[in-house]
Amino acid sequence: MPYAKEVLREALGRTGRNVRLGNVSMVSAKRGWWTKEVKEDIWERGGGGWMVGKVNVGKSNLFEVVFPKGRGDQDVNVKKIRSAAEREHLKAERERLEATATSLEELVQIQSSTAEKERSLADDDGTTETPRKEEEEILDDDSLLPPPRKETPYPAMPTISALPGTTASPIRIPFGNGKGELIDLPGLARSNLDTYVRPEHKLDLVMKSRITPQKQSIKPSSSLLLGGLIRITPRTPDLVFLAHPFVPIDAHVTSTEKAEGIQNRTRESGVPVITEPWAGEKMKSAGMFRLKWDVTRKQTGPLTDPVAVKLKPERLPFIVYSADILIEGCGWVELVAQVRKPKQSADDALMGPVFPEVEVFSPEGKYVAVRPPMGASVLGGPKPKGRNERHARPRRSMKSVKAQRKPKPKGSQE
Repeated sequence: MPYAKEVLREALGRTGRNVRLGNVSMVSAKRGWWTKEVKEDIWERGGGGWMVGKVNVGKSNLFEVVFPKGRGDQDVNVKKIRSAAEREHLKAERERLEATATSLEELVQIQSSTAEKERSLADDDGTTETPRKEEEEILDDDSLLPPPRKETPYPAMPTISALPGTTASPIRIPFGNGKGELIDLPGLARSNLDTYVRPEHKLDLVMKSRITPQKQSIKPSSSLLLGGLIRITPRTPDLVFLAHPFVPIDAHVTSTEKAEGIQNRTRESGVPVITEPWAGEKMKSAGMFRLKWDVTRKQTGPLTDPVAVKLKPERLPFIVYSADILIEGCGWVELVAQVRKPKQSADDALMGPVFPEVEVFSPEGKYVAVRPPMGASVLGGPKPKGRNERHARPRRSMKSVKAQRKPKPKGSQE
C-alpha cells in the first residue's frame, strides 16, 4: 500500500502531496482482498456507487463480489418459509399413498384430500394472493442512464467475460429497499494497442492469472522482443540488463538487428509474432527511459540481509538501478542493471550519477510509460509446493548394508 500510494501521488503531479488517500484499497475479486471492507462501505454510504475503469480491468467481476446481496428492509414472509417444509412433506406423503392405492375410487379420494391440505397451506402463507401490478417508472428525458432494475435480494449480476466491451450500457441495480444502487459502467477504451494485434491473439494481451516471469539477460547489441509488439533496446554500452517480463505474451532476446527486422515485419524468423502484417510500418520510438531508482538493498539478497552478511549498501562497490516499463493494458517489464561505482571527482559530483538507459519501440511510439520499480521479481517467484506435492530425496537401499552387518558363521572363508 505505501508503494501504491506513492505511485498515485507521483501520477497526480504537484497536487499529489496534498491529496488524502486514506480510502484507497487494493482489491481482488479472485482472491478476496479488501472486498468485504468495500462491501461494507458501499452499504453504509448508500446512494449511488459507480464502477469506473478501463476495459478488461475486472469491473463486472468486482461488481458481483462487492454488491450487498440479500440485505435490506424487505418484508420477510415467515409463514411462507415455515410452511415450505410442510408442503414438501405433504408431497412425499401423497406420492406414497398414490403408489399404494388399489382402486380408482381410493386414488381420487387421496388426491382430493391432498389438494385440500395444499390449498389451506397456500392460504396461510399468502401465496394465492393476486400479484399487484408494478407501478410504471417515470423516466426523465434528460437522463443519460437507463432505468434501474427491480430490486430483489439476489439480482442477476452483469455479464463477466474476457472479451472487451461486454458491458454495452450502464447497469443500475438497487439495494437496501431504496437505500442505494450500484452502477456498472462500460469500460473506458483509452488504449488501441489491440488494433495492431491479429484477432486470434487479442485475448493474449489480457493477464488472466498469476505470472512467474522467466529472467531474461539482455547483453550489449541485443534487444528484448515481446511478441513483435514491443522492443526494448539498451542504449548504455558495455552493460548487461536483466529483464523480468510480467506480461502474458512471449518474450524473446535476440540481436538488435534481427529484433528490428522482426518488429518491422521485414525479416522472417521463428520468433512468434502477434502483430498484423501492416503493423511494422507503424513502429516508432516511444523515447529513452532511465533506470534511476536505487534498489541495491532489495536486489543484493544476503549481502545486505540483516540476518546474513549485514553489509550496508554504501560499502558495496556497485549500485543496482531498476525501473518498471509499463505496457498499457498488458503488464510491465521490470529492468535491473548493476553499475560499478566510479571514482568520484569534483566534476562527477556536480554532474550527478549516470543512469542506465533503454529505448522502447512500440506502435506509433505510444502505450508505454515508466514508474518506480515494484520489485515483484524479488517478492514473487514460483509458488511454493505443498507438503503433499514434495518428493522425498532418494535414499540408499538398506538391504546391502544389513547383509554386511550380519555376522558370518564360524569356519566360513572370507
